[in-house]
Amino acid sequence: MVNNRIQIIGIGDDGASGLNEQVLSYVREAQVLVGGERHLAMFPESQAERIVLKGGLSGIVDDLLERRTRSSIVVLASGDPLFFGVAGFIAKKAGAGAVQIHPHLSSVQLAFARLGDSWQDAVLESVHGRPIRGLAQRIDGKAKIALLTDETNNPAVIARYLLDFGMDEYEAFVAENLGGEDERCGHWTLADMAASSTFSPLNIVILRRKSGSAEARRGFGFEDEEFHQRKPDKGLITKKEVRVLSLSELKLKADSIVWDIGAGSGSVAVECAKLASRGQVYAVEKNEADMENIELNLRKFRADFTAIQAKAPAGLDGFPDPDAVFIGGSGGELRELLHICCSRLRVGGRIVVNAATIETLADTQKALREEGYEVRVALVQIARSKPILDMTRFEGLNPIYVITGWRNDI
Repeated sequence: MVNNRIQIIGIGDDGASGLNEQVLSYVREAQVLVGGERHLAMFPESQAERIVLKGGLSGIVDDLLERRTRSSIVVLASGDPLFFGVAGFIAKKAGAGAVQIHPHLSSVQLAFARLGDSWQDAVLESVHGRPIRGLAQRIDGKAKIALLTDETNNPAVIARYLLDFGMDEYEAFVAENLGGEDERCGHWTLADMAASSTFSPLNIVILRRKSGSAEARRGFGFEDEEFHQRKPDKGLITKKEVRVLSLSELKLKADSIVWDIGAGSGSVAVECAKLASRGQVYAVEKNEADMENIELNLRKFRADFTAIQAKAPAGLDGFPDPDAVFIGGSGGELRELLHICCSRLRVGGRIVVNAATIETLADTQKALREEGYEVRVALVQIARSKPILDMTRFEGLNPIYVITGWRNDI
């Protein structure tokens, strides 16, 4: 009798010996056995038709759904197949009633068991089959992190990446080949881990912040003085108070894609990367001296974003369409630049322009309205306290127009 539900079975490195009798019976009776080459090789005696999971999972699932009424189908997956595994995708596409899931111990559970530490308070991140870019801002300040790795983003690469951002407050535990005969676990300093090339492709990295290490920067609206700025004309930076208001107007989400045009020191890009920690930030700056400061600031603040030296709109073609655009400087190409930004801005997005002159204010309002955008302007006039003898006076900063554009008809 054909079992009409697709059986999705989690399996460890110990193979069939780690499965109970009920789950093994599904494998023995399977007419179609699906999985990675490593998992399929664990059942050499099976006479089932074999389908290797590589790319194009959607097409394979469509085929399995069409065949499940006449064939018993088993899908093999690593550990808990609902934890960064195929089960969630298959169940969503097929419907919960079309699948039956049998989880094994996940690699993260086993890794923390070997470490002898709880994991309910750990942050879970994956660089398995994903770019490592952006990891710095996602884990900065977290006390305990579990990282899923791959052959490209291996423990040595991760350690070098963290050290590049000055994140040496972490110590590492690497668990390799968990549950297998060649299992190996050990503690590492980041420096030692960065220099090693002996790790198995199958591993989990656990990072723990060392006791007594400094707390990470919190919140947003970092002090102007914290940023590296161009000298001798120090001060070419979006001032904190203006920056905070501009960030509020951008209405960023955790996964927003942001353009920072005329990035200067990179202060806005840094703040955007911290707020949109699972998104992507792209900064464009034409001055070479400022590019050096951007590189220094992104490492200092652990904000891993893309920065290119170009005079916008040059360079924008290589960026994905944005959810938010900040323009702090346009180099005389404002109208063309706004047209490009407006035409590529994603649904629900925002454009925020900082202007120091009434001419730029007028040009920006006119351009945004011609593009069919609603416009709001705030004139920001800030005075900061300064000591004078044993008293306090106020010193005014240059007034700035914060111009926000958005569409209401989308």
